[in-house]
Amino acid sequence: MPRSRWSRFTPTLAALVGAAVVLTGGATAARAEPSVAEIEAQIDRDWNKLEPVIEQVNAVREQLGVRRRQADALGKQIAPLQARVDAALGQVGGLAADAYKGDNLSTVNALLGSRSPSELVSGLEMLDRFAHHQQEQVRDIAELRDELAAKKKPLDAMVADLSRTEAQLAAKKKQIDAEIAKLQKLRLKVYGNGGGGPLRPAPCPAGYPGGAAGVAVKFACAQIGKIYVWGAAGPDHFDCSGLTMAAWAKAGVSLPHNARQQHNVTRRVSRAELRAGDLVFYYGDLHHVGMYVGDGWVVHASQSGKPITMKRVDDGDINSYGRPG
Repeated sequence: MPRSRWSRFTPTLAALVGAAVVLTGGATAARAEPSVAEIEAQIDRDWNKLEPVIEQVNAVREQLGVRRRQADALGKQIAPLQARVDAALGQVGGLAADAYKGDNLSTVNALLGSRSPSELVSGLEMLDRFAHHQQEQVRDIAELRDELAAKKKPLDAMVADLSRTEAQLAAKKKQIDAEIAKLQKLRLKVYGNGGGGPLRPAPCPAGYPGGAAGVAVKFACAQIGKIYVWGAAGPDHFDCSGLTMAAWAKAGVSLPHNARQQHNVTRRVSRAELRAGDLVFYYGDLHHVGMYVGDGWVVHASQSGKPITMKRVDDGDINSYGRPG
């Protein structure tokens, strides 16, 4: 994979890290503190590099699990066949050894002592048929064993290859994770200094959720500051259910433009299960909804004329929690 895709810090990131030195009491304060918008934009760019890697890792792990299960299943089929082959070969080998050592002379003497030539011929034919049957039995079992082993061989190679690929992807993910962790520290520092302003008193989202929920929650966070307008669902104005509907629509999930109806079409989750992107429904009549963004915060469009903002999840009469998708 080209190094450019997994490159180290971009110039902007380098500037932000340099600013972190200033923030933590490095040298001089000559460089201006990066804004929340600058940090969030850089995090978005780095996250967009990280998330495809995570999805690659997940896909490889799924494929690896399937291939390992296939190889194990074939191994279980081969094991009893191998035992049967070994037993059959042991029987044939035992006959040969007995004959070689003369241990089976009594059988030969009995044949030689047959009352008539026809009895002798019949006895020899019986031994020949027995040996032939044993040989066919061994051959059939060995062929089936070899067939299954041939199928298992490429699977073993596939598992080894997938394991190497998984390790490579994990290394790339670890590298980018480390870079984003540095940005997160700077992000928290800026928010701690009040850099987010009254509408964004904490990082939004609190972490870096992936998948459809990640798309929805990042969209909702990006609408902070836009004014509540009744019946609106973007792009410049939203009401409460319009905001959550538009956010999840961005992630490809359809929700109705009504808080109660959104409650009816989402899966109930407990407070302990709550994660970024989930919906928080308020009041007994379910007339208000916000989106959980992590670390105890929600984004919501509160009332007419006011900007979309963040608030603590418990700031209001909670009815229930719902998970779209």
